[in-house]
Amino acid sequence: MVTNDGTIIQIKHDILCEVAKLVFAGKFETEKEELPFRMMPGPKAKYRCCVYKEREIVRQRVRLAEGKTPHGARNNLVVQVVQAACEDCPISRYVVTDNCQKCMGKACQQSCNFGAIDIGRTRAHIDPQKCRECGKCAAACPYNAIADLIRPCRRSCPVGAITMDENFICTIDEKKCIQCGICIHSCPFGAISSKSFVVDVCKALMSDKPVYAMIAPSAEGQFGEGITFESWRNALKEVGFTDLVEVGLGGDMTAYSEATEWSEAYQKGEKKTTSCCPGFVNMIHLHYPDLEKYVSTTVSPMCGVSRWVKSKNPDAITVFIGPCIAKKSEVLDQKIPGNADYALTFGEIRAIIRAKNVTIKEAEEKCQQASTFGKWFGNSGGVASAVLEGMKEQGVTDDVKVERCNGSDACKRALLMLKMGRFPGDFIEGMACDGGCVGGPSRHVDVAKFKKARENMIQKADSRNIKENLVRLEADKIPMHRDDWQ
Repeated sequence: MVTNDGTIIQIKHDILCEVAKLVFAGKFETEKEELPFRMMPGPKAKYRCCVYKEREIVRQRVRLAEGKTPHGARNNLVVQVVQAACEDCPISRYVVTDNCQKCMGKACQQSCNFGAIDIGRTRAHIDPQKCRECGKCAAACPYNAIADLIRPCRRSCPVGAITMDENFICTIDEKKCIQCGICIHSCPFGAISSKSFVVDVCKALMSDKPVYAMIAPSAEGQFGEGITFESWRNALKEVGFTDLVEVGLGGDMTAYSEATEWSEAYQKGEKKTTSCCPGFVNMIHLHYPDLEKYVSTTVSPMCGVSRWVKSKNPDAITVFIGPCIAKKSEVLDQKIPGNADYALTFGEIRAIIRAKNVTIKEAEEKCQQASTFGKWFGNSGGVASAVLEGMKEQGVTDDVKVERCNGSDACKRALLMLKMGRFPGDFIEGMACDGGCVGGPSRHVDVAKFKKARENMIQKADSRNIKENLVRLEADKIPMHRDDWQ
């Protein structure tokens, strides 16, 4: 995972690991209330102002591991605020710095419509009780002496879903949040997190049902060239999973199905958007609802692979693993028939692996389950390239124009143009995260650090095309539209 504070990640990981240990030992329900005291014994605090706050944060994180909200309130958001951890951010967004020259013009004071600015003995001063954060004073100051100290979580949110309540605690607007999770790793205090399926997955692993891990294409390279899908398969089988499936296969399934959709739409002069990124789909649903008719009805690679597994074993429990937070919302909110039962981040599955004292070891790849097109699905532009390849394999060779939207800002621009009837292209590939899925908020390391390893690993794959791969693995007959499932 990537964060501005490794300590926060370690604390989260330790809590999830201890939760998993208790579930595997059959002691979770009886001992979960003891966990805050065990992890924060006191009497002195390790990280916060007092040990009591630290224990409350652990308690709230344990609730998240159960898939609950941290504070007991009910809402449908995957992304949640750990209220006890939300602290010490500047409560005044606009602050006068030492650059203030106490000039005679008093442009800052004259620009304020709320009487929030006084001129002191050495500099101007902004009263936080009166300030409405309009920013006019900062724009008016000729010396750039007024700093905009917008909270990191609020700055990172691409859709303006984060505000503060009367106690200056972060709140997330359910009607705006697209569940992308970008804000989670922007908070220096670890106050934003997500609901987790850790407890559910651990219980599933202890049941008599077969549990299949489905690992995202973006995993290749994140942990070094030596950590292959075979490495993950060996480790996860040791943990208790029945087997592992490469979600790149689902990339092939989605690309080929969407190619058919795009071809039909192109012949009719209609435009379409991709549907594989749940953050992008959530953005359309909440912020551009009149554009929902353009969203492809083809299911995501996660859903496609889940359906493939369940077609072979109807009793199977399927667990997606990747760097995406929004995949959890796809599982919980979109309720697509045959979809994955649970979704975990890389950090969450590693906590489960650690709880079982298992190590992921280097291993030679033995079972390629995706074409290179499916493997590149995790990169920005990879979806469009795969769909265009699918159209080519289906005999469509026209010059189709696709807007490859890399990140939320690019998505918003393209959707706005589509809404205004001024979008010049034929189709939109929407990726809410910069760089695509590989840049997801719960990635293991920064994209630049594993780019070369990822390229080298994918180059080793054979050159089978999409259709050939689907036929080889008997995935070409799986229904790939939202409602086409038994």
